[in-house]
Amino acid sequence: MCHVIVTCRSMMWTLFSIVVAFVELIAFMSPDWLLGFPRSDPSGSSVEVNLLEYRPSLGLYSRCLRIDSRGVGVSCGPYAGTFGEVASGFWQAAMLFLAAGILVLGCVACISIFSLCFQSIKKKSIFNICGLLQAIAGLLLMVGLMLYPAGWGSDKVISYCGPEASPFRPAQCSLGWAFYAAIGGTLATFLCSVLSAQAEIATSSDKVQEEIEEGKNLICLF
Repeated sequence: MCHVIVTCRSMMWTLFSIVVAFVELIAFMSPDWLLGFPRSDPSGSSVEVNLLEYRPSLGLYSRCLRIDSRGVGVSCGPYAGTFGEVASGFWQAAMLFLAAGILVLGCVACISIFSLCFQSIKKKSIFNICGLLQAIAGLLLMVGLMLYPAGWGSDKVISYCGPEASPFRPAQCSLGWAFYAAIGGTLATFLCSVLSAQAEIATSSDKVQEEIEEGKNLICLF
C-alpha cells in the first residue's frame, strides 16, 4: 500500500532537487557565460558611438549579439552547428561533463516527486540512492566547470575577449550570470545530497511509523 509521507525536510529536498536541475539546465543553454569587450554599432554616428556600445556574449555553444544599448534587434543563437564546431576541445569536454551531471539531476528530480509515495526501492532507501546520485552529479558538474576556463585561449574566445585571452585568463571579457549560476547550482547539488540524508531520517522517524500503524495513508509532519 502506498503511504504518502510529507515532512518539512523531505519537501525541502524535493523542491531543491527540482530547482537545482532547472538552474543547471538553464545555465547550460544560456549564451551568457562570457561577456565580450564593449563594441560600437557601426551604423551609429561618431556622436552616438558611446550610446550604441554593446557587449556580445558567448556561451558554450551559442552566442548573443546586441544591436544597440536598448536591446532592440538582439540576435542570439548557436554558433556551432555540430559538436565538433564548439570553440575548443576543453569546452567539448566541459559540455559532456555538464550534460551528464544535468541528466543525472533531471532523473533525481523526477524520482524525488515519487518519493512522496515510495520511500524505498528493493528495500534500499530512495533518499540515500538519490543523495549518492546527486553527489556524483555534483562531481561531474565540478569537473565541467574546471575544464571550461581552460578553453579561453581558443580563437572564438579571442575574437570576443581580445588577443590577450588565454586559458584561465579572459582578458577583456567578464564572466556572465550563467557561469555563476552553474557554480551556485553545483554547490546546491552537494547541499541536496546532504539534505537527502535528513529527508530519510524524517520519513523513517518513530512518529511516521506510529501513524502508519494507525492505518493512515496520508501522513504530514512539519
